[in-house]
Amino acid sequence: MKHLLAIIPLWVCPSVYAQQVDSSMFFFKKGLDEKNTKRYLVASQSFEKSVKYNASNIDAWLENGLANLEMRKTDQAINCFQKALALDPGNKKAIRELTSLYFNYRQYAKAIEFARKCADCDNAQRIIGMSMYQQEDYPSAVTALQAALKQDPADAEATYTLARTYLDMEEYKKAVPVYEQAVKLDPTKNAWIYEQGLLYYNLDDYKNAMNAFNSAAQAGYVQSNDFNENLGYASLYSGEYEKGEKLLLTVLNKKPGNKTILRDMAEILYQQKQYDKSLDYCQKLLEIDTKDGKALYQAGLCFQKKGDKDRGQQMCDKAILMDPSLDGLRKKKEISGL
Repeated sequence: MKHLLAIIPLWVCPSVYAQQVDSSMFFFKKGLDEKNTKRYLVASQSFEKSVKYNASNIDAWLENGLANLEMRKTDQAINCFQKALALDPGNKKAIRELTSLYFNYRQYAKAIEFARKCADCDNAQRIIGMSMYQQEDYPSAVTALQAALKQDPADAEATYTLARTYLDMEEYKKAVPVYEQAVKLDPTKNAWIYEQGLLYYNLDDYKNAMNAFNSAAQAGYVQSNDFNENLGYASLYSGEYEKGEKLLLTVLNKKPGNKTILRDMAEILYQQKQYDKSLDYCQKLLEIDTKDGKALYQAGLCFQKKGDKDRGQQMCDKAILMDPSLDGLRKKKEISGL
């Protein structure tokens, strides 16, 4: 009798296992039907029952992951794909989905790891490049992004990321044409256009900077004080004096104690040979502080350029007495042929 009882489980177990597999397949097929009709919650519940009966059902784990993605339940989706991958470490579907999910979750190290495993992923180089950029590995980012853009030259986001990579590498001249391409691909990205303007400005290409700032504003970029200040300076340098002054004075009205703007305006207008206008801002500075040696020195330079050299020289000498550090500036000006 003892021998009979010991043998019975050997007969029963295969039968129970077969029933579990059948139940798993029943709920799996039911889940597929529900998923096809876009009833994702019910589908997910069926897939959960399927793996409850057979935890090795890889297809059920994968389909449950996809159903959860449709419901934007990304944590649950990641868990399902991880379960599938544990059962089949080379599963292409699981690797592909996890690559994108880790990237979207900003888990860049994992995104890179999985993208390198995903040989058939069209976006693998894109994800590697953009993740490398986030990790500040700029040379690797450039290599991957260039490869991605060979596959899809119309990818605006990848193009912009490549431009930003060059910018952060301080390779500004390389960044310029890539920024131009990014903006061309997606002219609605006003922040990209504004950054392009800042790039032009830093390269002393003020005309293009002014045009880019104006385009950014037309595309909806918020015209903050910083924006108006940058556009104002670019306008002055481009010869749009009335526009530039108006913008900068608007900022100044909001920051009445900001002497830097007045001083910059005086300097830029002097460089642009607008000596009378420069004198106006020197005068404003001296009205704020009669002992402002730099403003007095700037005014003296203007008078010298206007032909009143004696008066200008006297003002510069007086300014140096007020601020001896200006003497070195005078020597530099003299060397440059002032």
